[in-house]
Amino acid sequence: MAHFSLTQLIAQEVNTTGGWLPFDRFMHLALYAPGLGYYAHDSAKFGVLPQSGSDFVTAPELSPLFGRALAVQVAQSLWSTGTDTVWEFGAGSGALAEQLINALDAQGTALSRYTIVDVSGALRARQQQRLAHFGDRVQWADRLPDALRGVVVGNEVLDAMPVKLLARSKGEWFERGVKTSERFGLLAQSAQAHEAINHEAKNRVEAVFEWSDRPTPLRPPIDVPGAHDVVTEIHPQQTAFISTLAQALGRGGTGAAFLIDYGFPEAEYWLPERTQGTLVCHQAHRMDDNPLVSVGDKDITAHVDFTGVALAAQNAGLDVLGYTSQGRFLINCGMAQMMEAADLPMRANAMKLLAEHEMGELFKVIGLATPGHAPALGFAAGDRTHRL
Repeated sequence: MAHFSLTQLIAQEVNTTGGWLPFDRFMHLALYAPGLGYYAHDSAKFGVLPQSGSDFVTAPELSPLFGRALAVQVAQSLWSTGTDTVWEFGAGSGALAEQLINALDAQGTALSRYTIVDVSGALRARQQQRLAHFGDRVQWADRLPDALRGVVVGNEVLDAMPVKLLARSKGEWFERGVKTSERFGLLAQSAQAHEAINHEAKNRVEAVFEWSDRPTPLRPPIDVPGAHDVVTEIHPQQTAFISTLAQALGRGGTGAAFLIDYGFPEAEYWLPERTQGTLVCHQAHRMDDNPLVSVGDKDITAHVDFTGVALAAQNAGLDVLGYTSQGRFLINCGMAQMMEAADLPMRANAMKLLAEHEMGELFKVIGLATPGHAPALGFAAGDRTHRL
């Protein structure tokens, strides 16, 4: 299985970098190492039930009404920006792309091209199979272009971007990284160590990797009140992605982006009582807080700092169209009316996308655009931009 070799790869990199690896690098390898990381191999990831072999469900898999409602906002933004192209980042199973294209076609919205940017070759293969009937209208790109025109969508993309971990202990800040345990510290120097680490990975023994803290000048963007011990995340890769996306939209002349994910504004993200941060893992529809075991066999995520997203976008020249809960956004886009015409099972699943105790409040939506975009339908009521 993939995690044997992945564990070796990470352990060797720990050794070659002096015995300590920043957590964001560990997370990148665990998720995206070619052919080995969680998103780079063929395991089932998206599904409603664990019996399918999946690890978690995303909104498009839960209900096709998600894509239909989002398409209302996408259609308005295509009209407002005068464009006919949609870009999706991290398209997962391809379910959202299929829903959006079908809904835009049904609305009569002109869509000349739908481009997917996904770093996972395994997921790209699934997407290509699922979306083949759309022909050349659906294309794939390996990277963001320097200039981009059109409407960008991203569902649960930001949460999968590697984060740095910071730990405050006895009033001092440290960057939390990963080391190999003493038993495996000489991994690269013996075949016996390779054999031993394979055994440890196979049997899920928590002895290969350990946490290790180093002093750092890094800090959260706001002071965490109190002097108590804290572990939290900061998001340099998320900020860099938003800045790059904003610059590409600016060079393209016109465009908009709608990003949907779980997260908070900074005042909620760094509440003093959130002492263990937001980092979690997903496997077989269960959550745990230890990314150092079952490496490559489970997802690793952290909540999004939406204030950081907004500031990065504004600093690069974009306007914030709005920020609200997923439930409010979908209602603004007409999901309630869509549910009236749906059967009972579809209505029940759609309610999970709206209900505050399900996904409706945990997930948020932020809209960004080049100057001149019309007021966005998805934020017509319940906009929380003032909380960012």
